[in-house]
Amino acid sequence: MQDVDLLPASQGPTMRQQTPCFPKFKTGLTTILFALAAAIGGKAAVMKAGVARVDITPPVGTQMWGYFNRLKGAEGIIDPLYARVLVLEAGDERLAYVDLDLGRTFGPASLGRLRQAARRQSGINALIVQAIHTHAGPVIMDQYPSGTPAWETTDLGKIEQAIHQAQQSAVPVRLGTGYGIAYIGYNRRRVNPDGTITMLWNNSARIPTWPVDPTVAVLRIDRMNGQPLAILVNYACHPVTFGSDNLRYSADFPGVMCKVVERAFGRKPLCFFMQGAAGDINVYDAGTPIKQDAVARRDWAGERLGHAAARIAQKIQTEADPNPSVDFAEDPLRLRLRWNPEKFRQETLREIGARAFRIYSPPIHETMQVPVTTLLINRKIAMMGMPGEPFVQFQMDWRARCPARDCFFLGYANGYFGYLPTVRAATEGGYGAANATTWLQVGAGDRMLNHALVRLDQMLGRLPDDPHTGWKSR
Repeated sequence: MQDVDLLPASQGPTMRQQTPCFPKFKTGLTTILFALAAAIGGKAAVMKAGVARVDITPPVGTQMWGYFNRLKGAEGIIDPLYARVLVLEAGDERLAYVDLDLGRTFGPASLGRLRQAARRQSGINALIVQAIHTHAGPVIMDQYPSGTPAWETTDLGKIEQAIHQAQQSAVPVRLGTGYGIAYIGYNRRRVNPDGTITMLWNNSARIPTWPVDPTVAVLRIDRMNGQPLAILVNYACHPVTFGSDNLRYSADFPGVMCKVVERAFGRKPLCFFMQGAAGDINVYDAGTPIKQDAVARRDWAGERLGHAAARIAQKIQTEADPNPSVDFAEDPLRLRLRWNPEKFRQETLREIGARAFRIYSPPIHETMQVPVTTLLINRKIAMMGMPGEPFVQFQMDWRARCPARDCFFLGYANGYFGYLPTVRAATEGGYGAANATTWLQVGAGDRMLNHALVRLDQMLGRLPDDPHTGWKSR
């Protein structure tokens, strides 16, 4: 099996049903026309972008997140945790994308604070906050028994400043996309012949499992002179190289990947890791004990993915769109708790224990407002976000059904509502599919996917709101 490969721009990442449409890289004619229009005297529209990065590493001693049996605070730092910010502007639309080196996004109150500050300080009217899902970061909760911890309040202020900095430094840009493949992970749910599930918590032998999406999707953003400003890498894999014995902060393999990509471009751009549908996908060397070369195993995965992403990014030819646009929607879906509330509480308590329950237990509500995020850039680049841990099949289905030219999938975005299994996985069982880590009703992920597809069709003008217009178009 080839570990890393590049795909021609005219092909999908693995099969056409996963990504139906890819860009055909051009020679820059659009950029030439853009410049010509400006020279003639017309005020051509322009996409602008700015980036910023800020250290959000909490103090040592903060309770760590990611494993229910890890009940101690952090004792050190392997590598810092960052928040990376990208601001995109097209006309009156301003989007801020915040990429966090954390296990999950902040809770509703903290996200609301970021939205208000970004709108007030920087004129941001659309916000996506995503976590890379490292299991070597601090505990984050929707509601804290003793109030929002000081480290989170401090970091929110830093992120607000970073959003403002990115907006203030925004410059005209041109965009391009590219695709390839890399194998650094596997599906951790094995369906046995009798229909039962065996959880494979480690796969250092690199045994192939299914389904896995090896697609590396890259969005490159350049200044108008061709100098790279930002490189966004979309890939689905759990950053769980470090096991529960690790008590030091780390961004795991995504942090290494970002460094590799930035070095490949002379440290000029800022690299982002856009976590995909990693709910059932583990990095090969998951849970490596810290004394058994866990750092080296992390570096292997990060470097492998980073080199693949850098090679893809170097092949991308960016171009300026003559009619730039940013279309955004965040819609709450009213979804039910999957379980009887009291049985859910009791099972969670049984699974993780009383002490861990106090640290990690989710809010228990019979109904929840679950946000679905849809983004369309230049009417070509589509992104959807799910607020939890979606199984990889959703990412593959999104690419197969997405009507836009380029399709990116974001997990762990704008909230956290536990695991999001497919209906089939829910019937099969196993961790993340039919236990207390799954909060929402069966079929919740399918509803989110369908909603984002409808939203995208609306943004593309494929769903007229006038029945007479719809009739005439047939």
